[in-house]
Order: sequence, then C-alpha cells, then structure tokens
Amino acid sequence: MKLLRYGPHGQEKPGLLDADGKIRDLSGVVADLDGAALGKDQLAKIASLDPSSLPLVSGTPRFGPCVGNPGKIVCIGLNYSDHAAETGAKPPPEPIVFMKATSALNGPNDVIRIPRKSVKTDWEIELGVVIGTHAKYVDEKDALSHVAGYCVANDVSEREFQAERAGQWTKGKSCDTFGPIGPYLVTADEVPDPQNLDMFLDVNGKRMQTGNTKTMIFSVAHIVHYVSQMFSLLPGDVIMTGTPPGVGLGMKPNPIYLKDGDEMHLGIAGMGEQTQRCAQDA
Repeated sequence: MKLLRYGPHGQEKPGLLDADGKIRDLSGVVADLDGAALGKDQLAKIASLDPSSLPLVSGTPRFGPCVGNPGKIVCIGLNYSDHAAETGAKPPPEPIVFMKATSALNGPNDVIRIPRKSVKTDWEIELGVVIGTHAKYVDEKDALSHVAGYCVANDVSEREFQAERAGQWTKGKSCDTFGPIGPYLVTADEVPDPQNLDMFLDVNGKRMQTGNTKTMIFSVAHIVHYVSQMFSLLPGDVIMTGTPPGVGLGMKPNPIYLKDGDEMHLGIAGMGEQTQRCAQDA
C-alpha cells in the first residue's frame, strides 16, 4: 500500500493511494498515520479494505509528511561507501547516529527555508525507514519485522552549522523545514529488498545524485538492530539511512550550495518523488 497524509499544514488527514493513482480518505478508519496506526494489525485492517469503498478526495491537495508526529527522527551519517569517499572520510566502523529535530519535519513538496546567516545549505536524498512496532535489543535477522514501511526523505543540511559551529551534527540538520518525507509511506510488503533501490536528486534540472541502496555500508536491518541496542525505536519513529554521492559539499573543485529560488527534485524507485523550492528566510 501507499499511504499518505494530505491537506493544509497542521490539518492533514490520512489517505491511501488507490490503483488508479487517486487519493482515498482514511479518516473514517484511522485518526492519523502516526505510530498508533502503523502496527501490524492496524495495517492489516487498512489492507483489507476495498479502496473504492473509501471517499474519493477531489482536486490536488497538498501532501503532508507521510508520518504524523514521529517521536524522533534518527539519522545515520556517512552510510554510503561512495559518499564517504567524496567527502574524504573513512568508512565508519559502526553506524554514525545523530538526531534531527521533529520540528524540521516538512511535506515532500513544501518550501525549504534557508536559515538566516546560512552559507552552506545542502541536499541529501535518503531512504526513510518508518518503525511499526517497538524495537529494543532486536536481532538483525528480526529487525525488518519491526518496519512498517519506507519513504523518500531529504536530509537537508546546513554544513557550516553542522561542522564549523562548535557542536554536533544535529544543529546543522534540524533547521525548520529540513526534513521533507513522503509523498507516500510505502508499506514493507511492497519493498521486498530495501537494499536494491535506485535513487536520484536534481538541482535546477541538473542531476546531482544517482545512487542505489546496495552501496550502503550498513543495511537497514543492521541499522534497526544497532540503534535498538542503545535506545528503543517506537512506532512512528523515522530513520534516515544516509545518502549516496553527489551532495553539494563534495563537488569538485568547489562545493555548491543551495540559494534562494533553487529547486530540488528527487525520488526513489517505487516510492514517489518530491519537488522543493528554496526560499531565504528574512
């Protein structure tokens, strides 16, 4: 299934994309697509419905973040061997874990606000992993059973804030609007192999990132297992799993960063696409 949230910011309703690409309203079935709706039983209930029995949503509404009110957004750094190489970093011996503030959450086609005094705002297409059941001390072989689904994510990053402002990565990752996810939460049954997904990102029509999740250093299963050894992953939590090469920071001979009016277009095979315009905060 492709699940989604649609409507004005802060007033999103749950929906389902039917076989004809039309949005069907799920608000009579679940209150929201949040942790409470993403367990196995709840997803099975939605899957059992005849989409044609659900109200048809007219027009072309805004897509909101595909998960409502995640408790946390966990991010994995330098998780693609070719991306680590472009930044001059050694592949890490264990996953690099940091957090993105939930206030950064954004719709997949919403405006990206470049923060005041930003000089190095950058792009990062990533596979988002949405947790469906409580995961603590899980074995790697069982890890994917805790995943409700997957989505496109853009881990927008301010590199100066991230690396040059005397702090950890979180401050460069958590600016408002820096966490677009969606348009869809694609349930795990439709993604038999999360380690073989093509992905791309364009800036102003020019291809910047081309990658495949097969070049991840640490697989989705390993990441869920690893993180769960340190803290619980709860239903509705989102994990951003790292980015392939082609970020602005890695451009040679000179890095390229986002500016007012720039447009990003990105997607992952089978998961839909995002388009975001950048605007400078006053």
